Amino acid sequence: MAWEQKRVPAYFYRSDSGREPVRAWLKSLKPTDRKIIGEDIKDVEYSWPLGMPLVCSLGHDLWEVRSNLSGSRIARVIFCVDEGRLVLLHAFIKKSQKTPKKDMELARRRRRGEGR
Repeated sequence: MAWEQKRVPAYFYRSDSGREPVRAWLKSLKPTDRKIIGEDIKDVEYSWPLGMPLVCSLGHDLWEVRSNLSGSRIARVIFCVDEGRLVLLHAFIKKSQKTPKKDMELARRRRRGEGR
C-alpha cells in the first residue's frame, strides 16, 4: 500500500495563554469516543475536501466534522482551513437539532483571533 500524505494536517487552535480547548475537551472523553472522533478528523485530513455525511459547511468559512458516538450521542468539531491547515476551533456534544448559537459564535471569534 502506497504511503499517502495528508492534504490538510490538523492543528489545535491555541489561545494566547497556550490553552488548546479542543485538545482538552478530547482528553475529557472516553477512549472509545476519542478514537471515533480522531478517526473522523484523520479522514478529513487525508480526503479534504469532502462533504456529507462526515463534513458539513456552517458558512463563514467554518466547517464541522460530524461524529456519531456510543450511546446515540453526536459530537461536532468545528474547524476552518487556514493556509493549508485544518484548525480545530471548538468541539462539543450536540444535544439539539441545530448547532447552538453560543458554540457558533465562539468558533467565529476563535477564527478571527479574538478572545484568545
